[in-house]
Amino acid sequence: MEVPGWYPWGMEDLLEGIALRVQARHPVLLLVTHEEGRLERGLRNLVKDQGWTLWRWRATEGLRCGVDAPVEDTRSASKALVALGDVEEPGLFLFEDPGPSLEDPEVVRHLRDRVETLQRRGQAVVLVSPRFLDCPSLAKDLLILDVPLPSRDEIGALLDVALGRADVELQGKERLAFIRASQGLTEREVQRSYAAILQSEAAFGPEGLVKLAEIKQQAIRRTRFLELYESPPAFGFVGGLGNLKAWLKQRALAFSDQAREFGLPEPRGVFLLGVQGCGKSLSAKAVASLFEIPLLRLDVGAVFGGGGREQESLQDVIRIAESMAPVVLWIDELEKAFLSGGDAGGARALGVFLTWMQEKKKPVFVVGTANEVRVLPPELLRKGRFDEIFFVDLPDVHERLEVLEIHLVARDRDPEAFDLLQCAEETEKYSGAELEQVVVEALFHAFSDGKRELRDRDLLRVIRDTVPLAITMDDALKDLREWARPRTRPATMDRRRIDFFDEFQEG
Repeated sequence: MEVPGWYPWGMEDLLEGIALRVQARHPVLLLVTHEEGRLERGLRNLVKDQGWTLWRWRATEGLRCGVDAPVEDTRSASKALVALGDVEEPGLFLFEDPGPSLEDPEVVRHLRDRVETLQRRGQAVVLVSPRFLDCPSLAKDLLILDVPLPSRDEIGALLDVALGRADVELQGKERLAFIRASQGLTEREVQRSYAAILQSEAAFGPEGLVKLAEIKQQAIRRTRFLELYESPPAFGFVGGLGNLKAWLKQRALAFSDQAREFGLPEPRGVFLLGVQGCGKSLSAKAVASLFEIPLLRLDVGAVFGGGGREQESLQDVIRIAESMAPVVLWIDELEKAFLSGGDAGGARALGVFLTWMQEKKKPVFVVGTANEVRVLPPELLRKGRFDEIFFVDLPDVHERLEVLEIHLVARDRDPEAFDLLQCAEETEKYSGAELEQVVVEALFHAFSDGKRELRDRDLLRVIRDTVPLAITMDDALKDLREWARPRTRPATMDRRRIDFFDEFQEG
């Protein structure tokens, strides 16, 4: 079956693509969307411009053209397909929610019988469904198009209607902020969000933006596999990882118009492999903060957890991510897709997703993270999917010192009041997450001991009582480093070279 065609720029581009496909004699189109009403309005404008007719079929009313009464006895898709054989003028036959009907061999047979007639007359059957429909019998005649979510222009028109009702004017940055905050929602979700703001005391000001963000988080959470982070942690909360930080900072302005004028392509993404608890997830979140764009987290386990709808789920992910662009899409624990996606549906979905990563046109910066890297296929790691692949190892002594300072400052403690160098030296093979727990556990000790102030001995006591995970998994860690050495770039700077250079300068 043909790979879905991604029309990333909006409804107008999709409609132009449909017109070209019909003129090129594509007899059957499948449009994947939850927005029947919005799509139908667009198709009505299309047929008006082209001088075509539009017929619509629903199981609840049968086949009808415009405001005319439905054709008698056409509630079954099979009889509707027989009836449209009498229509000779060019046009579109819109079949809404045809999924159950396509399980009927008679319906599929009627569709296949109509292919040559549709091509000769300049007609096309347009199947509209909220999910991908797998119909092998139509594989060679069926073209799949993904309907994009509302563009900024469409959202702007909806916002103007809401502002008119509220008798409020928004200009410039304030108006753009509401439009950006609405990206990733369907037309109805946008309308409902603005209605909720109108009925609240928030109005279309800063409080209204906060309310819109809450509504948007709830809407995206309903997908079950996407999570929106409105306030990701600042980049300064990431300790160490100097090479990764320098690489990302070079690309911090890459989504700007100035970068396009300079001739820079938009960065595709970065893959972070390595030891658990060493900052991959925190770095993924902080990228969005550094780039000053929204962050979406994809739960791979939820997508590939079974149910046979992996491709539909990934299409929803791509649709939402592209509608919100520029955006960071964080794919957490990517290896789960290759551990659980071995069936035919999962493999096909992975193929579609990898193709999108290779060919995506909209500024979606993909951050992939993985712990178990040996299950990853070579095609995922090749250039073109990601701009760079970094290996995140256990922090060295300099990074451990920085991580301890960050977590003390985060808890209103002055790092200068502690002998952190000794703590850093005694925490060899500790991960960043384990270093955070050292500070937390030491605070518990001080609090339980009469709510006194934290001391060096509290930190050292916890350090000496802790066995880091890297010691118990020493063999696995060695294998991981051996795998990563020829395939990845280290996220940590080589401090030995820096220290040697400093000593040379002093000499």
